[in-house]
Amino acid sequence: MTLPPGQRAVEGFPRFGTHLHHPPPAVPADHALEFGGALTEGFRLSLAELAALPHRELRADFHCVAGWSATDLRWEGVPFGDLYRTRIEPLLAPGAVISHVIFEGLDHFQSIVALEDALNADVLLADRLDGRPLDSDHGDPVRLVSPGQYGFMNTKHLARIEFRTTEPPNPDRWSPIAGHARARVWSEERHRYLPGRAVRPVYRWLIAPIRTLSARGSRTGGR
Repeated sequence: MTLPPGQRAVEGFPRFGTHLHHPPPAVPADHALEFGGALTEGFRLSLAELAALPHRELRADFHCVAGWSATDLRWEGVPFGDLYRTRIEPLLAPGAVISHVIFEGLDHFQSIVALEDALNADVLLADRLDGRPLDSDHGDPVRLVSPGQYGFMNTKHLARIEFRTTEPPNPDRWSPIAGHARARVWSEERHRYLPGRAVRPVYRWLIAPIRTLSARGSRTGGR
């Protein structure tokens, strides 16, 4: 098994996220994905409508920016590129050129993804993992799965997807652990300003305490 630079395989699939010791957000009974931004009109997709769209299965590893990798996960979901071409492109104003996509979760976490990265063939709006619906620890009811990018780009508990013609400002750009704008794992783009190799020791030191705190907020006990 070949992993990207600086990554180490772990057993299972730990719960990580912005919640830390807080439980995952509750999912409204009438939850639907909202689509907006630089479109002629926004729209919503209910979970039933999303489930009815063509799905594909994807076997892929999940790489955390801290340096661990959960290997050989089996995701199922709607290819984002297919959804973009069939539902988003017809709603673009003439001459509008989308450059970035904002993925926002029910916990208000956002990832800002360059459109060219979002359109990679292995990017999914996933609703199943290893043959089961997503649990609350791993992003139910639907999450972004972008295997070529570090985990902080893979927004969980998706609530809204917004399309922009320019790169939006990143509120965390001056954080000491500011994530890279592209976060491509094979280029080791971990930090916005520092080389990936330079921040490896710091990020690895954070794995154990973050994993402990995240487990306290788990509703399912993880995989």
